This record gives sequence, C-alpha cells and structure tokens, in this order.
Amino acid sequence: MKTLIRSELERSLREGTKPLYLLLGSESYLRGEAADLIANTALNETLLREFNETSFSLLTDAVQSAIAAAEQLPMMSNKRVVKIRDFAKLRDADEQVLIAYLQNPSPSTVMIFMADDLDKRKAASKVLLDTCTVVDFSPIKDGEAKTWCKTRLKELKTPADDLVISEIVRLVGTDVQTLSTEIDKLAAAAIDTKRITMDLVDDLIGRSRELSNFELSDHLVANNRKRALETLYRLLDDGAEPVMLIGLIAGNYHRLALGKYLLARGGREEVFRNISLPPFKRDSYISSLQRADVTKISKGIQLIAAADLAIKTSQATPRLQLEMLICELAG
Repeated sequence: MKTLIRSELERSLREGTKPLYLLLGSESYLRGEAADLIANTALNETLLREFNETSFSLLTDAVQSAIAAAEQLPMMSNKRVVKIRDFAKLRDADEQVLIAYLQNPSPSTVMIFMADDLDKRKAASKVLLDTCTVVDFSPIKDGEAKTWCKTRLKELKTPADDLVISEIVRLVGTDVQTLSTEIDKLAAAAIDTKRITMDLVDDLIGRSRELSNFELSDHLVANNRKRALETLYRLLDDGAEPVMLIGLIAGNYHRLALGKYLLARGGREEVFRNISLPPFKRDSYISSLQRADVTKISKGIQLIAAADLAIKTSQATPRLQLEMLICELAG
C-alpha cells in the first residue's frame, strides 16, 4: 500500500478513516499526535469515547487481547479505536493470529499500529505493509523543526525571530519531543517579556547543554565512569531525551575520529579549520585527541550504533540502554 507523508494524512482523513493504520518511524512525538488525530476523526460523534478507545503495548499485553478488543462492536458509536504500541515485541508464535486479523479486519474498528521500525524478516511485517495505510514518521529535517517551533511558539503567544529559532534547533536538535520540552521551558521563562531572545536561549539551553556535552565526552575518553554517569544524569534531569543523547554521543565520537586524523595530518590548525569549537574548549579538546586511542574510538562507534538499534527495537528502556552504553564506553 502507498506510504503517506505526514502532511497527506490530514487530507486523507477528510474522506474518512481506514480500518488499518501503520505509523512508522522514530519521530515519536508527531507519531503520537497523528494517532490522536486518527482517533479523534473516527470518534468525532461518539459520546462514550472511553468505552470505544483502548491502547495496548506488546511489551506487556498479548496481541490476542488487542484483537479481541478490535472485534467487539462499538458502544453507542459507529467506530471504535484500538492502538497498538511496541510492535517489535510481537512473539513469533502470535504472528499468524495477527495476520488473520489483518487480512479480515473488523469494518467498525480503526486499528492503529505505532512502531519505530519493522523487522522485515517477520511475515507479519510484510502483511502490515501490504494491508495498512502507512504513514512515514522519519526524523524531521532542520527546516521542518524550525517550522514546528514557529507554530508552537505562536500557540504559546511567545514569539521569537528566525535567528533565535535557528539557534534553538542547533542546540536541541530535531527531535520534536525534546524541542517541545525546551520551547515550553523558554516560554515559561519569558512570561514577563512575552518574547524569547538569544540571551535567554543561551542562558537556559546553550551554555549548560554545550558544557555538559563536552564534559561527558571528556569523561568517556578519560575512562572516568563515575563522572561520566554523573554528567549523564545531570543531562537527563535537565530534560534531555535518551535518543537525543545517543545522537550527541555518536556525533562526538565521529568528531573524535575525524579530529584524530586531522591532528596527525596537519596539527591544531587543521583540526580547527574543519571542526567548529568554542575557543575555551580548544586546548582541552586537543588534549582529549592526544589521549584518545583510535581502536577505542572505533569500538565506541560500534557500541553506540548497537545501543541506538536496541533503543529503536525496544530492548529494555532507553535510559537503561544509555546507562549501559556509558558504562561500556568508559570501561
């Protein structure tokens, strides 16, 4: 079945809902909003919504329970909605049960599957892709993130100019859940002035986030597990999402690999021509490069990739995966 992009979903819902949806991709915040939009459309004229909308996680619930709910008739409603998360945890033994439903879904139920990714080796994955209306939720680009920030700030009635919004996206990244947290924090801080300025962004996000990121990398290279974990917990307590931190650590390790090569080829100046760093971090960064071992950097990149995959396939919690990664990198 054709895959829709996010902007096409709303247009398609004007024509009514379909019995099966697959919201696929790692942008979980927008994916959740889309699931709510589909549910709101399906249950628009429903008075007893709480009796006609249920959610299941295959981490804790059996797929048979979700299918049983989907096969129930709606209560004083034309439709009922069943949401299923953590599809990666579907047991092989339950695949045929799900496939049988997908091939003959209840016409009065809208079933919504949400997944970061699919294991294409599973028979149920192929049937999902063939039978569902698939909507892509890949990570968004910088331009989309800036547009989302503008819209959110308009809702909060707290404007910011384009340069300020660009700086927010540069510091925070494009994960919408993290952007939402930071935008709300900035809007609350600007409650008196009703405007977000560059100084406010620098105070609340820039300095603390950049310093902590550099500090975390320094501790990992120095094999200081205790300090690395302390820095990690500080970042998490500050609202950083584990998925975003995985990306930042990966970026730092790739920068280390590049810096090590540039330092050997052309010295400090070659490093700073290619890698942008605050002036106050340059000396310590060179020291980190000199201490860093090429084999350890290479191994670290492999560990980071494995942890990223584990998070996206719901193997333990993202926070636990991140803690385990830090312990391995600083071991």
